[in-house]
Amino acid sequence: MSFLDKHQKLERNLSLMFVGSLLAVLVGGIVEIAPLFYVKNTIEKVEGMRPYTPLELAGRDIYIREGCYVCHSQMIRPFRDEVERYGHYSLAAESMYDHPFQWGSKRTGPDLARVGGRYSDEWHAQHLKDPKSVVPESIMPKYSFLANAEIKPESVTGHLKANAVVGVPYTEEMIENAVADLKAQADPDADTDGLEERYQKISIRDFDGNPDALTELDALIAYLQMLGTLVDLEAYKQEENLR
Repeated sequence: MSFLDKHQKLERNLSLMFVGSLLAVLVGGIVEIAPLFYVKNTIEKVEGMRPYTPLELAGRDIYIREGCYVCHSQMIRPFRDEVERYGHYSLAAESMYDHPFQWGSKRTGPDLARVGGRYSDEWHAQHLKDPKSVVPESIMPKYSFLANAEIKPESVTGHLKANAVVGVPYTEEMIENAVADLKAQADPDADTDGLEERYQKISIRDFDGNPDALTELDALIAYLQMLGTLVDLEAYKQEENLR
């Protein structure tokens, strides 16, 4: 009996086909997953990475809630055209505290992995309220309601706790001060000593242009403005060249 005849017998027998498929999946899964249990660190650590501040985390939740990931990726691939347009290719460590990650597979709008600091807060506020006012060809919907939606600070404590459960290194101190830290980051007149000790490389200011209210627009802009700004890419490049 030839190999082809044996294969035809397998294809015609539902039970054998199921067993064969199951074995193939199991072997493939073991080959891909098992090595990860023997690697000390599957994500290369880089200097500068930290958990999101409570305000940034709230902004990230709004980003996900409004479906921004559907049109914007956060993963710059190591191809010349992408690197020249968006900046240094994305590092795995930059997504180590993302649950879920925002890599994306479709770009109706530009990649946002390194959008932090590229535009002013005023630009972001206007762009979110009326995209066509700053990018005439934009097909992005308006999110002007974010400017009138005030954040409920007390809800952020639960978000930090949930992220801590899945491995984000939020300390008890960070969780206890979550509400105060969220308010302080959007208030340049607040006492921010504790906030700056708990989170490095943070921006403290009124993000939405309305100092009288803490809004969802504040949180979303704070999140966008930190994307791609934590890692010292020049230091990373030097380390990479020394290897």
